[in-house]
Amino acid sequence: MADISIEVNGVKFPNPFIIGSGPPSTNSKTIIKAFNNGWGGVSAKTVSLTETPVINVAPRYGKLKTSSGEIIGFENIELISDRTLEVWLDEYKAIKDAHPDKVLISSIMEKYNKDSWQELVGRIVETGVDMFELNFSCPHGHPEEGMGAAMGQNPDMVKEVTGWIAEVTDLPIWAKMTPDILDITEPAQAAMDGGASGVAAINTIPSILNIDLETLAPMPTVEGHSTPGGYSYYAVKPIALRMVSQIGRGVPEAEISGIGGVISSREAIEFILMGSSTVQVCTGVMLQGYEMVEEMCEGLSNFMEKHGFKTVREFVGHSLQYLTTHHDLADKRLAKKANALGANRDNNWTGDIKKETDELVSK
Repeated sequence: MADISIEVNGVKFPNPFIIGSGPPSTNSKTIIKAFNNGWGGVSAKTVSLTETPVINVAPRYGKLKTSSGEIIGFENIELISDRTLEVWLDEYKAIKDAHPDKVLISSIMEKYNKDSWQELVGRIVETGVDMFELNFSCPHGHPEEGMGAAMGQNPDMVKEVTGWIAEVTDLPIWAKMTPDILDITEPAQAAMDGGASGVAAINTIPSILNIDLETLAPMPTVEGHSTPGGYSYYAVKPIALRMVSQIGRGVPEAEISGIGGVISSREAIEFILMGSSTVQVCTGVMLQGYEMVEEMCEGLSNFMEKHGFKTVREFVGHSLQYLTTHHDLADKRLAKKANALGANRDNNWTGDIKKETDELVSK
């Protein structure tokens, strides 16, 4: 029988599936529910020492639907936890007392201040959490104060802040990457150089989801106004897979916790094949419920049985070997087959666009 547990950075996960930091991990009740449903780990909602009050608005979510009503995208303008650090410290302890065998990750974010980051870590580490996740990637609200993605877009700052954390804790450190950057390997490598144990990628993508054609205001609309938010769910999976693969190939020493568009075991397995040793889910849980992990575990086990993998580690990054450059794809050795399929035929398009497009789709 396949073993779906995995050890990452010295921490044993019962399975590689983690609740991503956000609404599904917003307090001890939600986190314990996640563990009771079988999730291998939870990244708790991001906390901070900041004295600036966290004020969330409503409505703060938006859904992108196809013409048939299927949800393919989701946007949020939600901020980090609006609960005090003192409350979280008590809840971290209670959670670990109730589930000592499950992995609790503390997601943290601060302004560019060494003393603040180190004080935050020092207070949390005593609670028994298993790991830290440094939020260098929140795309809305907090970057206006120089936090979140404002740091994650600066590799030098990522390296320096990660180093501050590594000075005061021996617990594993993951740096959470922003996708709003040209080359994600630069901050990923910077985090590793600063002392990180791995990276989580990707956070949500800055977006404007919809415009209300009656009011002409962007959505979600609060008192007639809106602001760009973080885009997630199924439609972001191709972008997330590409960025995870870039880290997998470019920063091979990094353990990767893959995030972005996971709605079932299939997507989770794809992330593992692209180099992720764990996979995080947030929006999927918000739309499907905590129970979705049951299918994910069953699907992962079935996949491993089918392909003869005894452990998850055996196929982490397995599909990276099949990625190459377009130049290599066009090499004469490969181009002969491509030409036979009609790949080089710009002059031959007739205008039957749907049919001719379908002929060039990978089957």
